[in-house]
Amino acid sequence: MTTGGHSMRELLARGERSFSFEFFPPKDEAGEQQLWQAITELEPYGPTFVSVTYGAGGTTRDRTVAITERIARETSMLPVAHLTCVGHTVEEIVAILDELSAAGVSHVMALRGDPPGGPGSPWTPTDGGLTYANELVALIRERADMRIGVAAFPEGHVDAADLDADARVLRAKQDAGAEFAVTEMVLRASDYVALVERAAAVGADLPIIPGIMPILNLRSMERMVELSRRQLPGEVTARLAPYAEDPVALRAEGIAIATELCESLLDAGAPGLHFYTLNRSRATREIFANLRITV
Repeated sequence: MTTGGHSMRELLARGERSFSFEFFPPKDEAGEQQLWQAITELEPYGPTFVSVTYGAGGTTRDRTVAITERIARETSMLPVAHLTCVGHTVEEIVAILDELSAAGVSHVMALRGDPPGGPGSPWTPTDGGLTYANELVALIRERADMRIGVAAFPEGHVDAADLDADARVLRAKQDAGAEFAVTEMVLRASDYVALVERAAAVGADLPIIPGIMPILNLRSMERMVELSRRQLPGEVTARLAPYAEDPVALRAEGIAIATELCESLLDAGAPGLHFYTLNRSRATREIFANLRITV
């Protein structure tokens, strides 16, 4: 199920579902091997696309670009390059776009990105750079022949004044040229449904793909959720609490919860699922098996 020469928007407009995987740039040689093992194990699933993230403050730019280019060259998968406003001047962003285009990368996720100090620290734009994701979308649209995805937030972005303002930001990104959106990790199906309704109410009708992160370790998941100033739903922690001392059973329950969430999202009309793999393939493959999504 690859897009070939088509854009994500065209694929979704035909009513096909998108299943995609996200990776992050490894820090060392062992991490590099783990990443390519995960990519190799997930390639047979024929994802619609795979994306490679940026480190905080744009720190992994070169590795992100290199991995994205290698996926384009050496695999059958469609790579989507992440690009952030953080730490880059407009000239640097244009240079990255030229490099990606030369490597055959035609899809990009345009993101504001976390502040250089990490999530929760104050946002300061780079001199000569951009402040908002919609500005980045407009720049990409103007300077490169790229299909553009953007981020969406099931419970609103942490810096949004309110949920309606958050929806209007998504509309501004669509107006600037974004063709699809991927959410940060969805914790409840109802949050995703409410996001789609808010977006539609302000005329943002681009396909919104929910992001999935299975809970395999409760403490690390709680930390990740806290970074976006959210809380794990009470019903989720209640289901996991009995397994606090049993990591194997907790992991199995986490996979079951993720599977149920995926089923609810697809039943609610989600145009697909985007899996945050953390550079490992096993959990994603288990969820696929549970959902009976065939290779």
